[in-house]
Amino acid sequence: MSSTAVASSVEGGRPRPILGVSLKLYLDVASTRSWARSVGELAHTHPALADGRVQLFVLPSLPSLAASSTELDGTGVAWGAQDLHWEDRGAFTGSVSGADLAELGCRYVEVGHAERKRIFGEDATVVGRKLEAAFRNGITPVLCIGEAAEGSAADAARECIAQLSEALGYARSVSSSSEIVVAYEPEWAIGQPKPAGAAHVRAVAEQLRGWLDANFTGTAQIIYGGSAQRGTLAELGDSVDGLFLGRFAHRVEDLAGIVDEIAVR
Repeated sequence: MSSTAVASSVEGGRPRPILGVSLKLYLDVASTRSWARSVGELAHTHPALADGRVQLFVLPSLPSLAASSTELDGTGVAWGAQDLHWEDRGAFTGSVSGADLAELGCRYVEVGHAERKRIFGEDATVVGRKLEAAFRNGITPVLCIGEAAEGSAADAARECIAQLSEALGYARSVSSSSEIVVAYEPEWAIGQPKPAGAAHVRAVAEQLRGWLDANFTGTAQIIYGGSAQRGTLAELGDSVDGLFLGRFAHRVEDLAGIVDEIAVR
């Protein structure tokens, strides 16, 4: 069973709680395979994952994608990629086609992460075109947005809504059946010991949800990233639909604890 055969993240008109894990470039192929195998075992044994109450997706590095999908196939855990190109075919050396990712069973793809912007110089046009490529190929984009500097929640919400609006301006393939995951990741909180303050995140998420309800025709979920870890969901409550995890999910025991938290909300 491919990842695309997994039940939709929307059941009965209400999105299921969702957890995502991006492994970035921390683990080698062998370590990623072992980690994915353990995650697959967790999906079989944890009631909230086994019965589908919580949706889990993982984004390994590209060389580890095949190994990860082999370990996760049939577990109910979806997989995806950390990037894609804005064109499906052409003279784009080293790039990754969304059409190929879809063929490989990728259900999710990360778009617009702060590190892609800072390290690789991706601007709003590139992010928007990549977002459109995800929709065009039937892959749910995980669109990362977030303010650069720590400040008020009102200023953060304005900056994030501007990013969201500009990116979706390129999304010609959106329909009522489209799905998007918006990952709110304050850039100043990424890689820190603790996430952004709960009151700040709740206030920004409320503004994002209102904007999406008014402007996005498909189904949208909001997840929080930026040093998200055990205990983060308990503070955020229902203001977000889940978390986008990084290094705090490298230990599968920690991931299991976070699944526990989201399952009892």
